[in-house]
Amino acid sequence: MAIDRRREAAGGVPGRLPPAAEENGALPPGDAAASAPLGGRAGPGGGGDIQPLPAPHAAGGPHPSLLLLDYDGSVLPFLGGLGGGYQKTLVLLTWIPALFIGFSQFSDSFLLDQPNFWCRGDSKGAEPAGVTATGRWGGGDLANWTSPPTTPFSTAAWGTAGPLGNGSGAEGGDAPPLPSPPDKGDNASNCDCHAWNYGIRTGLVQNVVSKWDLVCDNAWKVHVAKFSLLVGLIFGYLITGCIADWFGRRPVLLFSVIFILVFGLTVALSVNVTMFSTLRFFEGFCLAGVILTLYALRIELCPPGRRFLITMVASFVATAGQLLMPGLAALCRDWQVLQALIICPFLLMLLYWSIFPESLRWLVATHQFASAKKLILRFTQKNRMNPESDIKGVMPELEKELSRRPKKVCIVKVVGTRNLWKNIVVLCVNSLTGFGIHHCFARSMMGHEVKVPLLENFYADYYTAAGIALASCLAVCPAVRVLGRRGGLLLFMILTALASLLQLGLLNLIGKYSQHPDSGMSDSVKDKFSITFSIVGMFASHAVGNLSVFFCAEITPTVIRCGGLGLVLASAGFGMLTAPIIELHNQKGYFLHHIIFACCTLICIICLLLLPESRDQNLPESIPDGEHYTRQPLLPPRRGEQPLLLTNAELKDYSGLHDAAAVGDGLPDGTTANGGRPM
Repeated sequence: MAIDRRREAAGGVPGRLPPAAEENGALPPGDAAASAPLGGRAGPGGGGDIQPLPAPHAAGGPHPSLLLLDYDGSVLPFLGGLGGGYQKTLVLLTWIPALFIGFSQFSDSFLLDQPNFWCRGDSKGAEPAGVTATGRWGGGDLANWTSPPTTPFSTAAWGTAGPLGNGSGAEGGDAPPLPSPPDKGDNASNCDCHAWNYGIRTGLVQNVVSKWDLVCDNAWKVHVAKFSLLVGLIFGYLITGCIADWFGRRPVLLFSVIFILVFGLTVALSVNVTMFSTLRFFEGFCLAGVILTLYALRIELCPPGRRFLITMVASFVATAGQLLMPGLAALCRDWQVLQALIICPFLLMLLYWSIFPESLRWLVATHQFASAKKLILRFTQKNRMNPESDIKGVMPELEKELSRRPKKVCIVKVVGTRNLWKNIVVLCVNSLTGFGIHHCFARSMMGHEVKVPLLENFYADYYTAAGIALASCLAVCPAVRVLGRRGGLLLFMILTALASLLQLGLLNLIGKYSQHPDSGMSDSVKDKFSITFSIVGMFASHAVGNLSVFFCAEITPTVIRCGGLGLVLASAGFGMLTAPIIELHNQKGYFLHHIIFACCTLICIICLLLLPESRDQNLPESIPDGEHYTRQPLLPPRRGEQPLLLTNAELKDYSGLHDAAAVGDGLPDGTTANGGRPM
């Protein structure tokens, strides 16, 4: 014991590893003071506690001034929060492009919609496009196709030419039977046609499918073109996120705008489907840079109490773009004009070079204090602020730190953390599950279009999905306000899991009983239940995906925020990518696909309890800040109830050596730590 005390007096215990962080994210007292988040305050729902601030370092020391690093507590109030007119203008400028982004994200539904088709020269008569007087599809062996039995989990039938059955039915209101995919031998005469007529449902006279006859043996190229945009988005999120953390948000935004104009307008000039798919990949790559940087800039401009509201307004604007797309398509009539009209509004964003500044929060977090000083002076000039309002002395502290070298961080640094990487992985899995299972619910609902007249029309399908998305955004706002980020995400994930499990299990049970004549159940009852569960599932899974992205933006530190956002948005892209892949295989494996995502929802419900609560918390600026959010109970403890876990301020170092040394100091020689003498 005496040797241990002498070692401690000398400044450490040789050969002993430093004590590990506690399970709730806290550090031992010596380490916690050096890496505490700044200026945090508990939210109304018992949010995550933040480590207390360490003692200030001297100017020019190893660490910058804590006053500057406490952005939400000192720098943002000095600039007036969102009360300044310049800040409000910048937030508005992040909302406007959300409309253009909504156009681009949903353009595939119009450019690549697979229309009804029939061999050119066949008489169309009085029947709808692709349907003969007998109610079957015209054109060679299309007339010999048979309809498969419809189950609650069947989707719109996909032949080698893709889905052919969303048009209106024959006279009398009966929809044509959905064709089942024929074998290659049976489809030989159908593919002997060298020209086809098309019945396009999206308001266009010509789209990509009819332009290059992407039917029969070329139908797979439609699905490749569909996921080329998604693959471009995935790579764009991952790469532009890392670049934005290293070089800044503003250059990535402006270069993404320039190149999306180049590639997007060139798409309209494509001469074949290969050129179209390749250019759509690069268009998606650049679109990802625009989406990601605007999302990060929007978050970093806002004080804690306004972040969610500002983000949801952007979501509503993007949904407005989705709702306006059918009108644009009907106005343009040609896919090339529509593509050009979608991209041209991005020309307005070229003005952002002279209007939109770099993120001040990122400049301060990466210790670029010279650039931060210029930008602060610009803010004060635009807002016509009095320099004497700097009560906390932000500008004097900034002057002392001008000589400090920048310190930039890459997202790969998160691998060395203990809690932060777990939080990001959990949110990535949530995002993947939410966007992936959304397609399962959508296909299940659209699979009943033969029996539900409302879903026989393309516009009914499209506006049903858009209406569910809008309702989901509206419901998220009060849920998050009452339950917080973690509680709201948990609520919608539970709803998603229930809808999925009931659709997979209960409907199979109903199907078995409906086969008995005395059961009183019919297939229509099963179909109604399936549609109801599909709508609830689409509603909840849409909220899960959006909340996962927002939650990640809040708990990821500023120095790697774009990289963290890139990971969770890329996970969302992987979830959406499952849709064209399943379609490419003619819906084979669809049921297993739904089961896997249903199991993922159960895993996510458990993992969500591991996340901290970020409502009304200051954004973490550095990796240590994001590492030490603590995980609190979902519900606040009752008054007078002793919490199971101590708060960070009450945590003590319970190292056995320290306790033994402290006890040994007050005991005579030969006495053990518990007060007894050795035998």
